[in-house]
Amino acid sequence: MSTSVRLIDDAPLTRFHKKLTVFSSGGPFIDGYALSIIGIALITMTPALDLGPKEIGMVGAASLVGIFFGGGVFGWVTDKVGRHTMYILDLLALAAFSILSAFSTDIWQLVIWRFLLGVAIGADYPIATSLLAEFLPRKHRGRLLGATFVVWAVGAAAAFAVGYAMRGFGPDAWRWMLASPAIFAVITLLFRLGTPESPRWLLSRGRVDEARTVIKKVYGNDYDVDSLGEDEDTGKRAATFTDIFNKKFWRRTLFVSIFWTAQVIPLFAVYTFAPELLSSFGLDGDANLYGGSLLISLLFVIGGIPGLWLVERIGRRKLLLWTFGIIVVALAAPAFVPGVGPKTLFTALAIFALASGASSFLEVVYPNELFPTEIRATAVGFGTAISRVGSAASTYLMPVAIISFGASGALLIGAGISLVGLVATFILAPETANRSLADISSGSTKKKTKTNGTTEETKAEGTLV
Repeated sequence: MSTSVRLIDDAPLTRFHKKLTVFSSGGPFIDGYALSIIGIALITMTPALDLGPKEIGMVGAASLVGIFFGGGVFGWVTDKVGRHTMYILDLLALAAFSILSAFSTDIWQLVIWRFLLGVAIGADYPIATSLLAEFLPRKHRGRLLGATFVVWAVGAAAAFAVGYAMRGFGPDAWRWMLASPAIFAVITLLFRLGTPESPRWLLSRGRVDEARTVIKKVYGNDYDVDSLGEDEDTGKRAATFTDIFNKKFWRRTLFVSIFWTAQVIPLFAVYTFAPELLSSFGLDGDANLYGGSLLISLLFVIGGIPGLWLVERIGRRKLLLWTFGIIVVALAAPAFVPGVGPKTLFTALAIFALASGASSFLEVVYPNELFPTEIRATAVGFGTAISRVGSAASTYLMPVAIISFGASGALLIGAGISLVGLVATFILAPETANRSLADISSGSTKKKTKTNGTTEETKAEGTLV
């Protein structure tokens, strides 16, 4: 079957798409920065507030618990009230809670403000990525969506660099560090003003004329509402939160929850406690603790470069399988090396960082592709929330794990968790590369290809879970 309809999934990449990718990346940058700066801030915060291992764990886990609530609640809210409204409000919350956390005078104030900061961070995952995914053509969707999460690693690296620069600010250096994300939040907010609402979301709410106006403005007069490729019933369904668990989507929800959790547990443990982890390796001094932490965070960024190239070349599924496999081997190996030394442990951590950086962005690519518009942000938010249950627990327990099992034992635990992700990916993961959003979310086994300006449907290999 062929049709002359010009699909948005096949539209050329424009300046608008590139600008929207940059503006959407501001949130992940702040997320990575705000979550990682705490690791450096703890160096001066610990003596200032007289924190013990349990209190340190609470501070590290507070924002991750907040992400659980932020993702779980505000993903659903974003599907109800729209992407654009939340796209702006979320940044105001990020700025406010960053500043308030800097004025904490005791552990409980700090935990509360870091928790609320986490709520705002968790909300941004479904907000920014859903909006971006619904505008991008399929040929570039995986790479540009993934780029926003690689920017997360850039933000984390920037946090270690800023923390290193602020280390001489005295005993209150941690306050300046915790307030600094507000600067980036305000800058990103100014850039995001004027971003249009997603036409896919507008159509899902029955607001056809508004969807058409956005489409014409962004893509030109050759495109219209039918260019979205959505079925004729879109806008008539009353989607609910429980739709992500129904017969059609529960396997996808299970897959996203497991692989995302398996990725973030070791990742956040490393980002939050990089200096403490390196110290357990036997490294000490500013050059090793600050510099080593910065180097590891940069390796996450470097790993993202080949990952963004491979995600469209070999597909999402193979990339995830290979990187999980490399991580399992890298993190498990030191436990089997007699008298393992700092160099071996650091090398294992470096390989983990490269492999994790090469595929961690799939946490926002997969759920945005696997679910339809009316529950897309809900699914991303749920995946964010579930993954943070494990990451919050692991972050809280990380200082205890280092003391109880040593550095190689802590890494071995990370290997076991990554193995669970590998198995789940092998059993449950579909391939979504080069598929239209409408086809993927409907579970269609047909894919559309563009020939001489028209679109044709052909049978695709395999099926979606």
